[in-house]
Amino acid sequence: MNSKNSPSHLPDHVLLQIFRYLKAEDILNLSSVSQTWYRVSKDELLWKSLVKRDWNVNPTIGIAPGQTSWFSEYLRLWQHTPILETEVLKGHTHQVLHVSFSHNGKYFATCSKDGYVMLWDAGYPARIKHYYDMKVYSWKNTQFSQFNESDTLLLVSGVHFGNHSNTGEIAVFNLEEDFVIQCRMSNKPYDFFGTWYNDNYLLSGDLRWLAHLVSTSVVWLNRASQESDSEFTSIMNRMFKFYNRSASSIRSITVANCRSLPQRQPTSSSPTPSNTSDDCSSNKSCHETGNPISHPDLPTADTKTTDRSSRKEEDVFFHNSTEGTLWPTNSGEFQSWRRDSPNITAASLLCNTSRMGNRDYETKEESKSDDDEVEKESTRSDSPLACSGAEASSQRAESEATDDDSEEVLDPREKFLIFTMGSRTYTPHQIGLKRISPFTFCNRIDIGPSLAERVAIQRQERQALEESLALGIPPPEPVWQDFEAVADRFDPIDHVIDLNGHIIGMSLSPDHRYLYVNVRPWPQGCIIENPLQPPPIAQEIDIHVIDLVTLKQVGSLLRAHRSFTPNDECFFIFLDVSNNYVASGAEDKYAYIWDRHYGVVLAKFPHQDVVNAVSFNPRDPEILITASDDYTLKIWRSRHRARQLNLPLVDLPVGMEFRQRSSLLN
Repeated sequence: MNSKNSPSHLPDHVLLQIFRYLKAEDILNLSSVSQTWYRVSKDELLWKSLVKRDWNVNPTIGIAPGQTSWFSEYLRLWQHTPILETEVLKGHTHQVLHVSFSHNGKYFATCSKDGYVMLWDAGYPARIKHYYDMKVYSWKNTQFSQFNESDTLLLVSGVHFGNHSNTGEIAVFNLEEDFVIQCRMSNKPYDFFGTWYNDNYLLSGDLRWLAHLVSTSVVWLNRASQESDSEFTSIMNRMFKFYNRSASSIRSITVANCRSLPQRQPTSSSPTPSNTSDDCSSNKSCHETGNPISHPDLPTADTKTTDRSSRKEEDVFFHNSTEGTLWPTNSGEFQSWRRDSPNITAASLLCNTSRMGNRDYETKEESKSDDDEVEKESTRSDSPLACSGAEASSQRAESEATDDDSEEVLDPREKFLIFTMGSRTYTPHQIGLKRISPFTFCNRIDIGPSLAERVAIQRQERQALEESLALGIPPPEPVWQDFEAVADRFDPIDHVIDLNGHIIGMSLSPDHRYLYVNVRPWPQGCIIENPLQPPPIAQEIDIHVIDLVTLKQVGSLLRAHRSFTPNDECFFIFLDVSNNYVASGAEDKYAYIWDRHYGVVLAKFPHQDVVNAVSFNPRDPEILITASDDYTLKIWRSRHRARQLNLPLVDLPVGMEFRQRSSLLN
């Protein structure tokens, strides 16, 4: 055959047209035929068409931000995405509920219904480094774990024993001292989970019922190190108190470091932050083509805020009502009402206004006997946050307090408190956001009057109450069901996003710019008449993406995974986000992985039962761990990482890839 007519001398445009019909593997093999074929095989338009074809990427979506080569993108999706099952771990004896990596990628922690928390060495092969049986503290199971920023402490939350118990507890383990428990604290409800605020402080929750279908969720800020040389050294401060309606509550909290874009000038028609709400399922304008990825170059938010935590103490004042009752006239603070009787000192304001949302309320329990009051005052858990104005007691506290009384800014970064909530029904269907400006932690407790003085005050108050009742003056009982009437007693939520479905999981992107949320949607246009009877939820799970700068939903919904349990049995399916990928568990016995930018599912990873949680190694996102009800953890690595470990690729189980592997010539 004439050499000019051989395939190696075909024109470039003809070779490109032929290569478009071949598999990527075949193209790479043919690139060694000649220099011409090698050059044509690296054509960017060729690999762009292969990326769009093999992963079914929307043709309108461009290359991922920061990337310049479609050939490199194809190799990343093919060779650098976790896909090979390299290890199966069987350390737990019951369903594995959660897995989380340390920030340095050296360790990961697992939680299970067997009541154990385990700390694993993340090297190859993975091995158990420490473990602890939390059943000794009446834990039914461990359910969630999170490392602090320096990877020196591990937060673990769990559920107490009891078929109908909604109470839980948080334990903090010291990773520098052989996995010893450093402190424990109550957490209610248990699916509040808890989270780190910064390296040395963590958040826990409390739930208190006020009336039928109405409750309040209290967010507590806790020291991770609670050893103290003085009873006057504070170990916890109250941060926020939120109003809950429709039998719902604050759940699944997390903290994000705020990022900002250039602020627009407010208009007269703009809603205030406290009542701003978005319905992203019905707002078509909040969707964009292509999904966002991380943007680490964004500037951090400034510290300007209009939140009440930054208000000066003199802005908050009280006045006397006609019945002689002290009422707050500023919605920023709330104190229990006190009779303005002779020789009765009302509780003062916060000892530091930067300690946010520090308030309490009293109800009909004030009518209990003196003995009950003595017991209540001697055991109340929230007394560290009461700042009384009694001068004698303050002097006593100052004389006994430690030298660690100075107050400094806890964290200079402005943050978002993010949580799930509900307003139309008890199931979580909304994302709530509360902006947190830098503030100080009140280190010293001002105990106020002594116990005997408090009892005397309570007696005089009851006597004054009886006199008022005798004159026909009823006490000012709050109507908790009327939010407008009691709104000044609670912290406002700055922003609410309604996702119109049951929220079953959420995770932040590594740069804290985006929030990814697992949602099982409700039927479109459904009407909720009874908050105790939420709408049916779909088996399909949607992953919504929320931009925490604009507070809008962006990109297209990520879909593929499924769940089957009804509303009253629905449980959390944890997802995780890396710079390039999103992964989630599912009830269909698979874990799934998507590309963040292209918005397509890349693969699914089989288990024998429900996959509850997934976690990327933050230092190496080519490693993914899945946790399942089949009592196992599986470690998935990319083909590239497996070759680096000299593992036999042909012998390793492969996840189910969604890459189109057949050519048009077959």
